[in-house]
Amino acid sequence: MTQARILICAGSDSGGGAGIQADIKTVTVLGGHAMTAITALTAQNTLGVHGVVPVAPDFVRRQMEVVLSDLGADAIKTGMLGAAATIAAVAATLAELAGGVPLVVDPVMVAKGGASLLAPDAIEVLKARLIPLAMLLTPNLPEAEALVGRRIADVEAMAAAGAELRALGANAVLVKGGHLAGDHLYDVLVGPGGVEIFESERIPTRHTHGTGCTLASAIATHLGQGRTLAEAIARARAYLVEAIRAAPGLGRGHGPLGHGLTGRGA
Repeated sequence: MTQARILICAGSDSGGGAGIQADIKTVTVLGGHAMTAITALTAQNTLGVHGVVPVAPDFVRRQMEVVLSDLGADAIKTGMLGAAATIAAVAATLAELAGGVPLVVDPVMVAKGGASLLAPDAIEVLKARLIPLAMLLTPNLPEAEALVGRRIADVEAMAAAGAELRALGANAVLVKGGHLAGDHLYDVLVGPGGVEIFESERIPTRHTHGTGCTLASAIATHLGQGRTLAEAIARARAYLVEAIRAAPGLGRGHGPLGHGLTGRGA
């Protein structure tokens, strides 16, 4: 398997459960080479986000430029971007230097503990500048609701929201249904081939910190290794299930996943 080069533009999680830390672990376990452009530092643990220090947009761009000009990238993933100016800088850099490279956009808006991670004025910039560049957009239900401006109550509504978000210019949209009640989880992919529903059993646990970051980075890694979008999503979901089951049980809140697995969801 080729060691795919995966560039991640996202924030740092000092507790190691989400953000850049989860991204690096995921890419590495799945056989890729992780590279980073850090957009923010957070003081964070399993109980929540206790502080955020953003990185200047020009320096985010500089991190991306030096990586892309030397090492290159087989896939790119964006996570927490935080501010409109940062989104604009990332989008401009991608358009200039990474045309044709598969891009997975995880529109991180709210931390697992409820802290806001995206400024309100940044949503329109995200929709206008970054989403149109995406091979795949991966919103969870609250993020999808914020992007379309209405409540999403079931799988049919997820598909409708995915179609609306795809109309913004993304190649495909994966609306993640983990916030819906029930013993089964449904993720809805809306892409060029229509609608595809991925289903799995819910694992009863509070150790789910970083699931969105992990899934998006796993998809990006599989895309960078040359897999189709549907195959990349299926394999990434399988890895995520393993990582949830292997969670080490750390912390008093939403604990981290067990990223260092042998099965790799392959």
